[in-house]
Amino acid sequence: MRNKKLNLFSTVMFGLSAIIGSGWMFGSSQAAQIAGPAAIIAWIVGALLVAMIAMVYVEIGTMFPEEGAMSRFTMYTHGSLLGHIFSWANWISLLAILPIEAVASVQYMSTWPWEWANWTHDFMSGGQLSPQGIMMATVMLFIFTFINYWSVTIMAKFNNFISVLKVIVPIITMIVLVTAHFDFNNMGSSFSEFMPNGTSSIFVAIGSAGIIYSYVAFQTVINLSNDIKKPSVNIRRGIILSLLISALIYIALQIVFIGALPQSIISGGWSKISFNSPFADLAILLNIYWLSTLVYFTAFISPVGSGIAFASSASKSLSSMPKNKHLPLFLSNSNNKYNSPRIALFVDLLVSFILILLFKNWSLLSRVVAASTLISLLSGPVVAGSLRKMGPNLRRPTKIKGMNILAPVVFDLISLAIY
Repeated sequence: MRNKKLNLFSTVMFGLSAIIGSGWMFGSSQAAQIAGPAAIIAWIVGALLVAMIAMVYVEIGTMFPEEGAMSRFTMYTHGSLLGHIFSWANWISLLAILPIEAVASVQYMSTWPWEWANWTHDFMSGGQLSPQGIMMATVMLFIFTFINYWSVTIMAKFNNFISVLKVIVPIITMIVLVTAHFDFNNMGSSFSEFMPNGTSSIFVAIGSAGIIYSYVAFQTVINLSNDIKKPSVNIRRGIILSLLISALIYIALQIVFIGALPQSIISGGWSKISFNSPFADLAILLNIYWLSTLVYFTAFISPVGSGIAFASSASKSLSSMPKNKHLPLFLSNSNNKYNSPRIALFVDLLVSFILILLFKNWSLLSRVVAASTLISLLSGPVVAGSLRKMGPNLRRPTKIKGMNILAPVVFDLISLAIY
């Protein structure tokens, strides 16, 4: 079982499963609420920003393909102490996605319209998880954990199925919504109507509407690099393909969401948009009840795929941290026939439960994830630039041109995104 590796298809599916999570269900609505039609630009700019960050990590990721790789890079250039600090930041950023995906599933479940599902309506109260909702989110965390408890190959097969579903359903949703109702006037007939809150709203949306949170999930591929066949090639291909496909889907979803909104919804202003289950609610408004059922089902399944992917990635990150010699060695224990870091998985489960108790809705958690992820990503351009000076002759399976310019630019862009 230890020799089973992820091929390119599974690597791309793994990346897609992580990137196309709860972001597609809530991101379009959140971004439109902040930036209006200009939210389309926010998704484009966000994709370009993350693509630049990803290229930095592709170079160093293919140089050091190992479990929990992003928790190790800084140690190679700046020593054990700083390496440990950034490995903590990376672990927290990965770990925080487990509760957000669990909360996303429960938040959509709370709006199920069917009579037999009335019991789910008590999962949310005042925009936050109720005690019943917290219990259900905890059940979701156990599902994420135990699918990873056995083997990466079992997880990959399960993930491949969910990933295909997560790509097909958004495409079906877009086709049906455009066919049912699409009003180009919603885009605005002037610059001020297209960008009602100014250019600053685009950058606010990138940081706080789940855009950065959605795209930066590419790092799961880096953290699983030791489980990938031909990592020197497939890490690069897997990240590029998964980012490209997901960017096209997210941008198209935003365009369709804006165009499909009835005038009665946006007449009061974009900031007044308020959906508990955006695409399902929109389908109901347009009397497409079968589509709302499909979206509700996928809204439950889709975060499960991301949760499974990040449970694996976060556990790999935590289990690699004792190598920095600042955490006890038992956390890295994977002495079982599946080579699964089971102790790290259960630690992640406990901390994820605590995060659910602290942040009880998707919007709050997405901001926590975005901030922690951006902080952890700051190390990438520093490491890449340092390695070019410290080890110019080191083998680089993927050598990015212009790294001396790209690295500082990426560092500045991440800093601005945090700001």
